[in-house]
Formats: sequence, C-alpha cells, structure tokens
Amino acid sequence: MPNKAVVACVSILLLVPAGFLLNAVPAPSSPDYTRDGELKLPRNYRQWVYLTTGFDMSYNPNATQMDHHMFDNVFVNPEAYSAFLTNGTWPDKAMLVLETRMAEGKGSINQRGNFQGTGVAGIEIHVKDGARFPGKWAFFIFDNAKTAKMVPTDMPCYSCHAEHGAVDTTFVQFYPTLLPLAKSKGTLSATYVKENAAAHQ
Repeated sequence: MPNKAVVACVSILLLVPAGFLLNAVPAPSSPDYTRDGELKLPRNYRQWVYLTTGFDMSYNPNATQMDHHMFDNVFVNPEAYSAFLTNGTWPDKAMLVLETRMAEGKGSINQRGNFQGTGVAGIEIHVKDGARFPGKWAFFIFDNAKTAKMVPTDMPCYSCHAEHGAVDTTFVQFYPTLLPLAKSKGTLSATYVKENAAAHQ
C-alpha cells in the first residue's frame, strides 16, 4: 500500500507550475559566453554581493571636473566573494560588475547632496578566467547590450589595474569591507602598499 505522505508530496509537486520551480533555482553566477566569445550580461548581478560605491572618481591626474556627477556601484558574484573571505584573493571565474548611474540632486524632499538616478548609464565587467584569457583577467564594456566583446588588451585599463590594483589586479583598495581582510591575509600587492604609504605622507 503506498505511503500516504509520499503520495501527498508528489501530488503537491504536480500542482506547482514548472516555471515556478525553474525560477526557484538560483541563476548561475559564473561567466557565460556566446559562441563567438562575447560575455553575456548576468541578469541577476544586482542580487550579488555589493562591495562599494564611488562618487565622481577618476584615476587620471589631469582629469577635468565633469558637468555632472556620477555614482559607480560594484558587485561581485557570491562564490568569488566567499572565496575572498577565506583566502584574501579572487578565485578563477570571479566577476566584478561596475554599474554607473547618473547622480541627481532634485527630487522628492531632497534639499542637499545627491542620490542615484534610476537609469543605468553603463556597465563594465572584470572577469577572471585563466583558461580563456592569457593574462587571466579581461574587461568587457556593455553599451545597452546583453553581450559584450572583450576589451583589447592594449587598452589602458589593463596596465592601470596591473600596476595599481591592491589585490590580484583589482582595486580592492576601494572596497572598504575587503581591504582590511586582504591586509590581514597578507595579499596586498607591494606596489599598492608603497603607493598608499606615499599618499599618506
């Protein structure tokens, strides 16, 4: 005679729409590419781990003041974040998403300062994939598209990150919750340590 509890569970599952079960499964957060090598934009990146927000940042010493303000939000896939907490550095398949939004000053009851606009102005992704990229890391810039080609390695973003990144060519120096951890793990680059000491003299 069949177990009544088992029959009941099977009956409930049969009543649940298939789409609900598919949506209940977390979407993968490792790099996903098209057949021609373009990176697919992760649809759920805003559900990843939030690292920091920059405001009007620029690494160019000769940069001029823009006529508008910008926010830069950084997210990382959960698997990479967990690995960083353990090791103080990024594992293979790490993905860091930089989401840019225009700053707004007028709205609702705001009288001073800025808040983020609802529209996304741009998205860049820094991916670590040792089997695919000779230098392990690659950049992708999304211009209102769902896929993006790899940024050529002769672009300055590669050399800038390689020369100034605090951990594994990434700007952990601007991630306030991860910088102390990297310091305690001894994974900060010697170049960053030297630059940071000079900046505080």
